[in-house]
Amino acid sequence: MSKKITDKDGNTYVQKKPFYKRAWFWIIVIILAFGMKSMGSDSESTSSSSNKVATSSVKKESTASNAKESSESKVPAEYRNALIKARSYATEMDMSESGVRDQLTSDAGEGFTQEAADYAMKHLGNIDWNKNALHKAQSYQDDQAMSKDAIRDQLTSDAGEGFTPEQADYAIQHLKN
Repeated sequence: MSKKITDKDGNTYVQKKPFYKRAWFWIIVIILAFGMKSMGSDSESTSSSSNKVATSSVKKESTASNAKESSESKVPAEYRNALIKARSYATEMDMSESGVRDQLTSDAGEGFTQEAADYAMKHLGNIDWNKNALHKAQSYQDDQAMSKDAIRDQLTSDAGEGFTPEQADYAIQHLKN
């Protein structure tokens, strides 16, 4: 509870308890403590039961990962970071190939060098740009109630998504009605 204090001029003030003397603080601390304890005990039981399986797979993967790490360590950090960002834009945000490249090199975007962006785009892997165009088109149709012509314009516009006309055609043809 708060304590009322009256000063010599007759003004009344409320003096509150510090947060660590309040009940809600200790309830949260107890809940967090039990949560951390239960997480620790779950991982111990899981790790002990799967330890034998993990050991055999680690031995097989260690040679492959060592070779991969040594080749990746020769790649500059900026190039690796550009590749991570490019994967994120392509797979999570369904951006077009030109949109990913522009986002990587733009001063308003990531600001990577052209060389880092070239490396990222070359090592991006198998991205289905048609699928990205379709996801964007479906989003425009569902969320913004756009017509197919407007969607196509948005997909192919340089100020819009930057997909190729072929990718936009694929998306329009495969839209759900």
